Amino acid sequence: MTAPKTFRVGGDLEVRRLGFGAMHLRPETAEDRATCIAVARRAVELGVTLIDTAHLYGWGANEDLLAEALHPYPADLVIATKVGIRHTTSGEGWRHAGEPADLRDQVDEALLRLRLDRIELLQLHRLDPGVPIADQLGALRDLRDEGKIGRIGLSEVTVAELAEARAVVDIASVQNRYNLLDREHEPVLKACEEAGIAFLPWRPAAAGTSGARSSQIAAIAQEVDATPTQVALAWLLAHSPAVLPIPGTSSVAHLEENVAAGAVQLTEDQYERLTK
Repeated sequence: MTAPKTFRVGGDLEVRRLGFGAMHLRPETAEDRATCIAVARRAVELGVTLIDTAHLYGWGANEDLLAEALHPYPADLVIATKVGIRHTTSGEGWRHAGEPADLRDQVDEALLRLRLDRIELLQLHRLDPGVPIADQLGALRDLRDEGKIGRIGLSEVTVAELAEARAVVDIASVQNRYNLLDREHEPVLKACEEAGIAFLPWRPAAAGTSGARSSQIAAIAQEVDATPTQVALAWLLAHSPAVLPIPGTSSVAHLEENVAAGAVQLTEDQYERLTK
């Protein structure tokens, strides 16, 4: 099976489908920071053109690190970030933050940290249940119209929530949990595929190293001379042209393994065996 290598987010922003999730780049020491910077730079060297981050990842520290590692950014590199969550010192450590004024402040803060004049893909990390969807997406639409945002995405939404959001503004991407062994959000993926919306699965590598299903993945990995992780990523790429996996790691070796999954070719039979 030959899967498309690129996708046009929002219909016009072309990226390579196999991206990089920067969530794990959270240095605690100077040595860790040097390693994280090396991972980010290696991702770009390997041809990754879509990197996913968020305010939640270190409460801005992840965005700062990416800017330190990669700015000035290559012309074809898209740094996608997420807003809609604020840090708290009690409870779960975070709260929804979907009030229009707060979203505007968060976007301005992200622009400063990332050293950008415009965020080409800005995703709402979570819909705030205490704020009407029309108000949240309306605020992002206004920021898009002002030129601070290029395209708007969502994260962790249902088919119904996606439809409600699309009634307010064009949606370019959806980021939900999804992988070979966890397809709870298959209906959302199908809705995205039908609408030409990019679907960025977080936690894209199938979890688990034992059991019958993992044994089947391992068997196919042996057939194609790849690792089980590479097979799981290759299946995602073959499953839908709208899927843009964003596997994350803080290891250069693991990063190289993930990116190499883009070259793994599954036969129709292997794809069907994995799908079943």
